[in-house]
Formats: sequence, structure tokens, C-alpha cells
Amino acid sequence: MDHFDPVLLARLQFAFTIIFHIIFPSFTIGLSAYIATLGALWLRTGAERHHLLMRFWTKIFAVSFAMGVVSGIVMSYQFGTNWSRFSVVAGNVVGPLIGYEVLTAFFLEATFLGILLFGFNRVPPWLYVLSAAVVAFGTLLSAFWILSANSWMQTPAGYELRNGIAYPTDWLKVVFNPSFPYRFLHMVNAAYLTTGFVVLAVGARHILSGNYVEGGRTMMRMAIALLAILAPLQLLIGDQHGLNTLEYQPIKVAAMEGHWDGSKPGDFAIFAWPDEKAEKNLYEISIPHGSSLILTHEWNGLFPGLTSVPAQNRPPVAPVFFAFRIMVGIGLFMIAAALFGALLWWRRRLFDTRWYLKVVSQCWWIGFVAVISGWIVTETGRQPWLVWGILRTADATSPVPSASIAGTLALFVLCYGVVFSTGIYYINRLIAQGPMGPGPLPAGEYAGNRPISAAGGTE
Repeated sequence: MDHFDPVLLARLQFAFTIIFHIIFPSFTIGLSAYIATLGALWLRTGAERHHLLMRFWTKIFAVSFAMGVVSGIVMSYQFGTNWSRFSVVAGNVVGPLIGYEVLTAFFLEATFLGILLFGFNRVPPWLYVLSAAVVAFGTLLSAFWILSANSWMQTPAGYELRNGIAYPTDWLKVVFNPSFPYRFLHMVNAAYLTTGFVVLAVGARHILSGNYVEGGRTMMRMAIALLAILAPLQLLIGDQHGLNTLEYQPIKVAAMEGHWDGSKPGDFAIFAWPDEKAEKNLYEISIPHGSSLILTHEWNGLFPGLTSVPAQNRPPVAPVFFAFRIMVGIGLFMIAAALFGALLWWRRRLFDTRWYLKVVSQCWWIGFVAVISGWIVTETGRQPWLVWGILRTADATSPVPSASIAGTLALFVLCYGVVFSTGIYYINRLIAQGPMGPGPLPAGEYAGNRPISAAGGTE
């Protein structure tokens, strides 16, 4: 086993754990905001459907939050086991940022989530809803610190190097580094879009099944109202993020575009097969000058190509190239689905257009795939640097034998497969049960659009 590359194995292990982990924050950030919104509507209108939907989604949030915590802890330990040299070089900057996330966000979320889960009928309604709002704020605060740390690794600022070790000199510049605002907005908006399509799919699923129809309609209306605004907005945020990346990480952009020769305007490749050995694209179908228009806003605009740096300073082109197109393709589908849903709603045909309901009921997963694709673009596109311009990935690993890394990777695959498949199965069961769940309902409670009488029958 020792003949395997330990750096590659360490990267595969971290990639495996972060792909699992990012699924849950990208859901809980948006879901906590949705739960808080439902709570505010419940207080304002007194509508029982908002209260029941709030409690329904809180159960799902709790399971997702727990799995996110478990997978996040594993990643933290890898900084010490597989990436100790990274910790030595960048720990003075990255360590405090991650520590602030725990101190200011995680404790806040955990405390008020306890009230949200166990405080109903024990605290006043306003405090119950306030707890949901605080949890939502905590998830945003968590994203703030984690994205600040990761963005610093992309565009380091506010530091000085002493004997090859980074020391912070200006914490404001560290936290608000050049790429942070764009990456924070892009990721948070992606989380809201991810949750919005899950809520839309669940609402459509219940309408199609004929169970909890009124609750399903509420979910769909709220989701489309959000998605019709945020999906087009993500296109604008992504454009600004791309321009920022071009300024600070031009070779990453070149890999995203499959752009080799910087002396020529860039065509936007709808499809191609990047050939790194030949330094060209095979089977290319492209829009002439498309990339130049997007990135420079000029027909003949030039930007650096991959061949402008030595091969050893380029990222793996194919993963970045294809992941970027998956992300963009899903983003365009999101815009179309959201705007068409808004049109159907305006024409009062949203809940009667069954083909649309069938399509969106199967689209719960698209946001997660887009987020994972985006992180592949971001992290793989940064290679061969772990901290851009400061520390190369090959120089950041611990002196751990390949066999040890391979063994723990195999254990992670096994444990994650069992734990997370069980968790996702349980979440699916909660969704299938609907806002009321199994069992008899108390008198006067609400089940979809069917009031329940004291005798237990539908009125």
C-alpha cells in the first residue's frame, strides 16, 4: 500500500469527507431561515398551517444539523492527522477563524436549537419563534467564519511571512479578504436555493399524492416566491465572483473556461474534452468570443490562458472544466423552473399543471449537486496551491504512511455509508409522513386541508 501517493490519498480522504459535509450546511443554512419565516408568519397570522409546517421542518433540520456536526468534526481532526504542515504554516490565521465559528456560531445554534426542539408548550410562542430566528442567524454566522477562513486560503491578505509561517498583521484584512464578500454571498444564496428546491419538491410531492394538500400549496408558494428572486440573482452574483476570481486567480478561470492560449479571445466551450498533454480541447462545441464577452465585456477581450504558466502550476483541468458546466447548467435550470413556476402561479395554474409538479417533485437534489460542483471548481481550481502563493498542497501533508491514510479512508467510506444512508432514510420517512406525522391527531388539529373533529373523523 505504501507505493500509493500519500498526498493523493490525503486529498481524496478530505475530498470525500467535505463532499459529505457540505451537503448538510448547504441545506440547514436555508432551512433554518425558512423555519424562522414560518414562525414569523404563524405569530403574525395565527394560521395553524404555518405552525405545523414549522415543527415539521424543524424535525428535518435537527437530523440534518446532527449529521453536519458529525461530518464537520471529522474534517477538523484531519488538519492534525493528515495536514499538520498546513496547520504549522497557516494555523495562526486559519485556527482562530475556525475557533470563532465554534465560539460565536455553534454554541449559539446548539443552545437555541434545544429550545426549538424541546421548548414548545414550555416557553411563550414569541420566544419559540425567536429561538428559530437565532438559530438561523447562527447558521449564517457559521458560514461567515468558515468562508472567511477558506477565502483567505484563496486570496490571502493581512498577514506576513516569518520563516515560512504566516502571522496575522491586520485581522480586518484577514477576515474581509478580497474574495470573501463574493464567496460568502454566492454560497449563502446557493444554500437558500438548495433549500428552496427541496421545499418546492416536497410541496409538489404532497399535492400529487393528495395528502396535506394545503400544506403542500403553502410550501410551493413560499418556495417559488423565493426562487424567482434568488435564482436570477445568483447569476449576477456568480458573474461578479468570476470577475473577482479572474483578478486574483486567473489560472483557475482559465481551467473553468478550458482556455489555453491567452493571446486569443476566449470562446465559451459548451462542451469539450480538455487534453492536458496536447494543451488543447478536443470535440469542442463553443460560442465564439463568449468567454471574452463574459469576463472582459469586450468582443476581443484577452485574459490569461493555461499555457501562460508552467504545467506544474496548473490545476487539473478536466474536473474544474466539467464541474463548472454542471454548476452553470443547474443554475440555468433553476432560473427557468422558478420563473415558469411564477408564471403558472400568476395564471392560477400552478397546482393544476401536473407535468410541472411531477418535474419539480424530482428536483430536490439539484441544489446539492450544484453546491458540490461549485466546491470542486473552487478547491480543485486552486491547485497546486493549498494557500494561494504561500503553501503548495504537496508541502502541506503530514508524514503519515500511505497504508494508514488508505485504511482510514476505507473506514470513513464504510461508516459514512451506514450512518448517512440511515439519516437520509429517516429524513425521507419524515417527509413522507407529512406535517402531522403518524398517529391520531388531537381535537381541532390540522392535517393538510382536512380539519379533524373531536371524534377523530374528517369533517
